[in-house]
Amino acid sequence: MTESPSIIAAPEPVEAGHSLWQDAWARLRKNKLALASAFIVTALGLLCVAAPWVSPFTYEEQDLALGAAPPSAKHWLGTDHLGRDQFTRLLYGGRVSLMVGACATGVALTIGVLYGAISGFIGGKLDALMMRLVDILYALPFTLFVILLTVWLGRELWLLFAAIGAVEWLTMARIVRGQVASLKRMEFVEAAHALGLRKRRIILRHMIPNVLGPVIVYTTLTVPAVMLLEAFLSFLGLGVQPPMSSWGSMIKDGADRMEEYWWMLVFPAGAFSATLFCLNFLGDGLRDALDVRASKD
Repeated sequence: MTESPSIIAAPEPVEAGHSLWQDAWARLRKNKLALASAFIVTALGLLCVAAPWVSPFTYEEQDLALGAAPPSAKHWLGTDHLGRDQFTRLLYGGRVSLMVGACATGVALTIGVLYGAISGFIGGKLDALMMRLVDILYALPFTLFVILLTVWLGRELWLLFAAIGAVEWLTMARIVRGQVASLKRMEFVEAAHALGLRKRRIILRHMIPNVLGPVIVYTTLTVPAVMLLEAFLSFLGLGVQPPMSSWGSMIKDGADRMEEYWWMLVFPAGAFSATLFCLNFLGDGLRDALDVRASKD
């Protein structure tokens, strides 16, 4: 008898793998509120950057004869008590507020990530000493600390970035330290030790990239906190100095004259509030997207 030829089953198609970032992007795309918030913040930032081409006025151009005028066809958002166009000053003020938020957060991010990574990776007495220093700085009233730094260093705009960033890195350092302390016992770190890699290379090339998820989420939540702090300092007169303005200083001017000139308060407060809401919504969306447990649902 002739044997029937054996039937060879076709191999099943192998599902393509997805990285953590691909999965996070797929989940983020499903969050319409986070995407809309990112679009609004990006559009507002681009509009502020394009302020010289969008508005026919300059931020310091005055019309004392006009004074504070309500919104009109010429001045879309009205003018302030010195006859300066509010729309123009809103765009230039947005430049300052968003720049303070981004740059001061960058300072806090750099210090906090490096400090926390070193503390969590080295461990031992050095870790305890570094964390006690963080606890001491936490015990200080950070607003008073920023005010003292601003008065001591001066009121230049770049010094404001440094002063705010110098106190906003503490929470970032704690977050990174905890993440690194839990990762340093993983197999890939032991393999790096076995290969003879230096500690600096392990921290920069292996530890920090693996904690970027929580860092990105906290960064998006730090930007609005920094903008609020800058607005508070400007409200006290310690922030951006005239004739330059920020949303915080514009809100202060509007609050002083809100009973007579409502538009001086409503428009900068509305832009500031909308930006903070969008940044918080974006932070929440990124937190959900980067949560690895969500991939199991």
